[in-house]
Amino acid sequence: MEAVSKTAQWTAAARALESERADALFVDPYARTVAADTGFKLLDRYAGAGTVEFLAVRTTYLDRAIAAAVAGEGIRQVVFVAAGMDTRPFRLDCWADGTTVFELDRPALLAAKEELLDGAQLPAGITRRPVAVDLAGEWADSLRQAGFQADRPTLWVIEGLTFFLPEDAVRRLLTGVRTLSAPGTVLLGDFASRASLVNPLARPFLNALAEDGAAWLFGTDTPEQFLAECGWQAREVRQPGEDGATFGRWPFPVPPREFRGAPRSFLYTADLA
Repeated sequence: MEAVSKTAQWTAAARALESERADALFVDPYARTVAADTGFKLLDRYAGAGTVEFLAVRTTYLDRAIAAAVAGEGIRQVVFVAAGMDTRPFRLDCWADGTTVFELDRPALLAAKEELLDGAQLPAGITRRPVAVDLAGEWADSLRQAGFQADRPTLWVIEGLTFFLPEDAVRRLLTGVRTLSAPGTVLLGDFASRASLVNPLARPFLNALAEDGAAWLFGTDTPEQFLAECGWQAREVRQPGEDGATFGRWPFPVPPREFRGAPRSFLYTADLA
């Protein structure tokens, strides 16, 4: 698989470790399978910088935000952009009857995922449709051909992707998703700050990613403004460790937003502007 796609197995390995804790925030019974040996080797390689803790917090935040959107907004069309080795269609119990879940990612990754998940059973009442695309190119037509309906409210989940894209590609992605969205649509995702790209404490982690062809390229210190510029209104933005995004896993102090230049991450929920 492509280098960036391999990071999907690294994050799956982190989900497996959380799932196997006695006080697990979530249980992903497929995480160890889809992580495979590659995921755990990469987890060792990328150790440090709070990555395991961050991935536990991010997964939990998005799990709960997905459940809230499906229950509270009544959304029945979900798109995971760069779905990677995410297994939420199989493991979450929040899906309402009649939900269609689309998973966008590169052909090689989706093929590997299908092989690893062979035999896994979806909850009753939902349909899962993998859509092989190049997210750096034009992919909207492929999504429509798979049955996506742009006139229906959609839950978009863009997790762990924007770090690896240049800023102009992130803007194209978010504005492109905006053009495919009907009223009632919800967008979930995460950003890094600009300082995270040059954080000296994370230099071994960042260097390892770059050596593996998955360098971090994008960060923003003003996520609300960036989302607005792309046609989205932030409903909430949380840093790991803040209320609603700690879950007993974040061991580090949270830098105040007014303290400029601090490395940080953001988890967000947004609506159409």
